[in-house]
Amino acid sequence: MISVVILGAGNVGTHLFKGFNKASEVSVIQWYNRSLSTIQSYQNLVDITDDLKALKDADVYIIAVSDDIISGLSSKLPFKNRLVVHTSGSASVYDLDMKHKRGVLYPLQSFSKDAEMDFANVPICYETINKDCYPILKKLSASLGSPTKRINSDQRRVLHLAAVFVNNFTNQLYRIGHEITESEGAEFDLLKPLILETAKKVQDISPFRAQTGPAKRNDKKTIKTHLKQLESPHHKAIYELLTDAIKHTHGRKKL
Repeated sequence: MISVVILGAGNVGTHLFKGFNKASEVSVIQWYNRSLSTIQSYQNLVDITDDLKALKDADVYIIAVSDDIISGLSSKLPFKNRLVVHTSGSASVYDLDMKHKRGVLYPLQSFSKDAEMDFANVPICYETINKDCYPILKKLSASLGSPTKRINSDQRRVLHLAAVFVNNFTNQLYRIGHEITESEGAEFDLLKPLILETAKKVQDISPFRAQTGPAKRNDKKTIKTHLKQLESPHHKAIYELLTDAIKHTHGRKKL
């Protein structure tokens, strides 16, 4: 049984607690958050605390907080030479205080606190400076029922960067599509099958091969019509930028 203390109660920390709480090979023995009221509702399931000095002995301490406070929090932990990991996709493993055995447990997924999460669909990427810690991190990751992957820091950082493009930026494009349909009272819901089909397609073929649309075929008339339809200069700039990017990728035009 792997004993775990979770530090932080944001989106990632909350879902990790729920996931590990169901795992047969893991025991979350304590949950720390600087605002105790945030985790008060879980007090019947786990020991909660807002006092770092009251932290229990555990096999792994998981820091699930924003990147800018990882370093400070890890330096305040009142012990040394224990396995401490953070969950960030971009923060360095060296952001953790050197008095600890340092590692990363990066769940590659978008988390919203109120949405259910099936960890079977959440790849867990793990790394550590101390090679003897790899087995416990692998076992901890697998306990969630997740696909697991041992990676290095450079791989983790590029995965996080790519995730911003395929998730955060894509979601913003959904928002723009929603604004455009609303402008004429059209139903955004009619686009949802297209959204799902687009995501489904790249499970089987490369994004390069999956690309369709006026930019790829250099349909100048349609592109011109679309640009006239767009009233927002912001939306127009994004359309032109992405159109040029697609043309460049498919040999139609240089950026």
